[in-house]
Amino acid sequence: MTIGTERLQRRMARGAAFLGSEVAILGGAMSWVSERNLVSAISNAGGFGVIACGAMTPALLDAEIAATQAMTDKPFGVNLITMHPDLVELIAVCTRHKVGHVVLAGGLPPKGSLEAIKAGGAKVICFAPTLALAKKLIRSGVDALVIEGMEAGGHIGPVSTSVLAQEMLPEIADMVPVFVAGGIGRGEAIAGYLDMGAAGVQLGTRFVCGTESIAHANFKKAFIRASARDAIASVQLDARLPVIPVRALKNAAGELFSAKQREVAGHLDEGRVAMGEAQLQIEHYWAGALRRAVVDGDVEHGSVMAGQSVGMVTKEEPVADIIAELMAQAAAALEARAA
Repeated sequence: MTIGTERLQRRMARGAAFLGSEVAILGGAMSWVSERNLVSAISNAGGFGVIACGAMTPALLDAEIAATQAMTDKPFGVNLITMHPDLVELIAVCTRHKVGHVVLAGGLPPKGSLEAIKAGGAKVICFAPTLALAKKLIRSGVDALVIEGMEAGGHIGPVSTSVLAQEMLPEIADMVPVFVAGGIGRGEAIAGYLDMGAAGVQLGTRFVCGTESIAHANFKKAFIRASARDAIASVQLDARLPVIPVRALKNAAGELFSAKQREVAGHLDEGRVAMGEAQLQIEHYWAGALRRAVVDGDVEHGSVMAGQSVGMVTKEEPVADIIAELMAQAAAALEARAA
């Protein structure tokens, strides 16, 4: 074992022990992508796969967990959206299957949800976009946190990963395991965040082009061709028409969305639509767009959610090779620092 490998294992020991995995790498939960095939591949390769429940019904999640358990005997988690109307039932599904870790995303956990998950024997991981919220979540009893910067794909906050890590790790890393996410594409960055006190990291974009990922060939090609600057955040053109920031590859759908916002704002100005109807038109624009891109392969009129690390995705390759490369890079970086 090299000095770098030994240092890497030591720095990842807390996160790996918490997850029950060989390496402290969480797979980012990506709707339509993070399903049984990719999740089991990440766990089988030594990482920690996470099923993206998204808008699944309890019955669909039940089937997905069972199918994943048939493909791996390693630990994996389930990501649940706090705003899901069937959250209580989804937690019960996770409990029935003895899922060891539940990741709650999309806002503060509703009252009773943390207790229900813990009562079922699972550990709770939550996202913390600010230091104040992180401390509040820790007081409420969460077992670990993910701090994710705006470089990530999908729904994003306003602050970069590097700033969040600097602000939050010195304050909370001793309290609970903290996993850093957003824009991580190489092992050197992983080593850096581990040195700052992180227990591990979360990656999504790097795994999209894993051989085991079921994402459409067109979706994967879009990732391989893209550079970091192609992964842009959605823009809100009118304060009356709120837009939730989402990072995705620029395409025709994004341009049409800007045109749609201008059109709806014009109709508002002319009194042709009421405010509530106008906001619904904007809100519903992207309905089904992610599935169109991931499953159907329509990468021009779907939503190709991707983080800025997409520029470091250069080919389709087995998930095990991706994790091995990241670990080798991280170990080499830590060895160089020891010299």
